[in-house]
Amino acid sequence: MAALAPATLGGSLKGKVALITGASAGIGAETARHFASLGCRLALTGRNMDALQAVTDECVSRGLDRDQILMIQASLELEADVKKTAEQTIQKFNQVDVLVNNAGIVIPDSIETVTLESFDKTFAVNVRAPLQLTQLLTPHLIKTKGTIVNVSSVNGVRAMRGVLTYCMSKTALDHMTRCVAEELAPHGIRVNAVNPGVIQTQILRRGGMSDERYKQFLEHSKTTHAMRRTGTVDEVSKLIAFLASSDSSFTTGETVTIDGGRHLLCNPVQN
Repeated sequence: MAALAPATLGGSLKGKVALITGASAGIGAETARHFASLGCRLALTGRNMDALQAVTDECVSRGLDRDQILMIQASLELEADVKKTAEQTIQKFNQVDVLVNNAGIVIPDSIETVTLESFDKTFAVNVRAPLQLTQLLTPHLIKTKGTIVNVSSVNGVRAMRGVLTYCMSKTALDHMTRCVAEELAPHGIRVNAVNPGVIQTQILRRGGMSDERYKQFLEHSKTTHAMRRTGTVDEVSKLIAFLASSDSSFTTGETVTIDGGRHLLCNPVQN
């Protein structure tokens, strides 16, 4: 008897509804594209509608119909926009199966330079918005026995100079992941987080880093990752799909580092 071909990793996402925040660039955009290729219907948020439209076009090229994609312009530091995001997703699809809390910001700071304004903004986007969105969508996720994937950072596990409040916010998101996972497990909802190392996206440039400084940062990062390189958005998106799908059906409350071994190192590697 011929052996059955293995199922496509993430194949259980076909036909499901996923809400991905911060989907106009970086990890969020690639996650949207990957989910589209798996046949998952999408609600996508972003602040820049032109960029979000470009991602939507790419999702269509991956096989989705346009009416299977909802674009939501939202600034997630605003409580009203988070509420709007949840409401429009349910109005459009009448369900949600996967919540990917990806939107995040980095504002460079240290204990000597941090301001309460930058602290509040960082925590509003990186912690409060995922908390609020999770709470609003929990009744709907209970109905579908859905999954939640929070996009955290290795900086929730390891300290990094110059981004104090960002590190603090990701540690908070990690512990929220564990707490909510325990609370929602009886309802059949799984909650996990991914903790990327340095991934080549625009998030640091949006935080004010110059092109030249960013280039130097990427080169230096080869010495702070055991694998001697930085990561790519597609590597992270595949892990998100794994955690969102039934392929990880007995996994909850995990914070999974995808950082090329950055969390392993106490000292820079020597080439």
